Amino acid sequence: MSKQAQQVETLFCHETDRGYRVVAQQGGKRLFQAILELKETSAGPRPGRFLLKDGSSEKPRSPDEFIELARGANRIRISQQTSPEGRAELKEMLSGYQLDVTAVRTCRLCANKGEYSPISSETAINTGEEYICPDCATEELERELSFRGNLTGSAQDRLEDLLLEVQDLQRITNLLKGRLDPDLTKFDEISANVEDVELQQVDSLNLHPGVQNLLESRFDTLLPVQSLAVQNGLLDGDDQLVVSATATGKTLVGEMTGLDRVLNGQGKMLFLVPLVALANQKHEDFKDEYGDLANVTIRVGASRVRDDGNRFDPNADIIVGTYEGIDHALRTGRDLGDIGTVVIDEVHTLQEQERGHRLDGLISRLKYYCEERAKRKQNYGGAQWVYLSATVGNPRDLAQALEANLVEFEERPVALERHVTFASGQEKPNIENKLVKREFDRESSKGYRGQTIIFTNSRRRCHEISRKLEYNAAPYHAGLDYGRRKKVERMFAEQELSAVVTTAALAAGVDFPASQVIFDSLAMGIEWLTVQEFHQMLGRAGRPDYHDRGKVYVLVEPDGSYHNSMEMSEDEVAFKLLKGEMEDVRTLYDESAAIEETLANVTVGGKAAKRLNNRMIGDVPTKHAIGKLLEYEFIDGFSPTHLGRVITSHFLAPDEAFRIVDGIRKDKHPFDIVADLELFGEDE
Repeated sequence: MSKQAQQVETLFCHETDRGYRVVAQQGGKRLFQAILELKETSAGPRPGRFLLKDGSSEKPRSPDEFIELARGANRIRISQQTSPEGRAELKEMLSGYQLDVTAVRTCRLCANKGEYSPISSETAINTGEEYICPDCATEELERELSFRGNLTGSAQDRLEDLLLEVQDLQRITNLLKGRLDPDLTKFDEISANVEDVELQQVDSLNLHPGVQNLLESRFDTLLPVQSLAVQNGLLDGDDQLVVSATATGKTLVGEMTGLDRVLNGQGKMLFLVPLVALANQKHEDFKDEYGDLANVTIRVGASRVRDDGNRFDPNADIIVGTYEGIDHALRTGRDLGDIGTVVIDEVHTLQEQERGHRLDGLISRLKYYCEERAKRKQNYGGAQWVYLSATVGNPRDLAQALEANLVEFEERPVALERHVTFASGQEKPNIENKLVKREFDRESSKGYRGQTIIFTNSRRRCHEISRKLEYNAAPYHAGLDYGRRKKVERMFAEQELSAVVTTAALAAGVDFPASQVIFDSLAMGIEWLTVQEFHQMLGRAGRPDYHDRGKVYVLVEPDGSYHNSMEMSEDEVAFKLLKGEMEDVRTLYDESAAIEETLANVTVGGKAAKRLNNRMIGDVPTKHAIGKLLEYEFIDGFSPTHLGRVITSHFLAPDEAFRIVDGIRKDKHPFDIVADLELFGEDE
């Protein structure tokens, strides 16, 4: 013991029900611990029993060894958690040997484990009942997390960082119970930023009088992204890729040049979007804004008649369409007339697994259509192409691949707060209700109430959440009929709805001026969102003409997923999306996609199919695809067979075509064939 006494840097005493726990430390490490019991003598309290702890056993030592130990220690400390009587007793005993002791604030949990852990106002963590050290607080948090589901590293690191920052364990664990503490849920803020762009005067544009007068009646100068487009050759007919955040005015770039070319007799405008809901809204907007200047029609599928009873007019000046609607017209040999402008909205769709190759093929086929028409008509000079997106990770590469001038504008009109909180699937609607109510009860400096878009992963969940919101709200998804969707759009625009709850239908840009976006789920269907999809959706929050700032809330279910095929959990995905870099826009081809697009190119271009394949963004294995088309008897030479025409006009992949043909040969009922197609590839 004498050797140990010389080594002791700190001797720490902590009151227990047996007396005092004594911990000897050197260099921050425990040398040993013991139990000290005092006895009362005529000279005052003195050491009675001294028991050296060795694992689970205790070895009696001479009480004098404690005194030797205390005299050799650099300092003696006693926990402030020790009772006043205990402190007085210990001080009286030590002063009898001319030894000083200082009471310090320590972690009780460490002391109970035989550790000396002093804490200060800078390190103490409040549990609601006492203050403990950061290590013990972290252990307590981890215990709480184990009850709520296992969080992955990023989520746990986030909570532990917050714990050390706010020094309040109760506030952190409340986050796991769905409490909304803005100071803690806030992950970051994307500041509003303004780029220095020389704004273009509208009266200097020299557009067709119809367009010129319309623009001059609205504003004196173009917005920055519109000005940049003009300065980069928009009105000279140059093709452009315009990459700019939501609500910066990029849509008018396409409309401005398209309508000008229409009125100058240079061909009609095609405005193409990925979703029917978006096409419907653009069609209504264009009719309202430009109906006095041009005829507007819509093409969203194979049918000549829309579900609202309007007939598609291929001779209209402006055709608003979905990608598939226009592609179907090309695949079936429809005459679209002279096309002066093609606007491809949401061009980042090129990277989507299911639809990317179809947009890639459509662009190639539509360019071929315009080129062939220009060869036949001397007074037709072809089309100008304008590609629009808010989210492209590789804008320069994509612009080069599309042979377009890049117009990139990185300004964000309003600041955007991003928040993260944790909740189970059952708790999320209650949190969403609180957030929606809080936002709708506020009014911006522009005089608008705060409204919310809630993104979730299924149509059923849309209805479930909207029913649980106290303020007036509505589901909005592709399963609703046209009339109901239009009613929801009108009610939201007139501020009669506090929120809409949607799947992917709004992510691509349906124009709802929401101040807040809530992610009820980070999946669409059974697939996790990509960084690009996430940014596209959160970009709906905050509009410069309506709101002072935007808010995004990501509700995370610890250890949650939506299908057993999902490799990551929702908390892991959340921080990957919040911290992730935007993905590059690239179109990837597997064998099925290559065969489908090559068949469509053969149908549209015949022997030119190889050229159409070569000009596409993705790398298409043309030789292999043509070989498979011949093997499957989808083509005969460079002409589609009757079966090939049916397959391509219905956008069928080869395996889908084979299952249908097999079902017909086996005389299956059509419903059974459809069921086979729907269940194909699903787990048992």
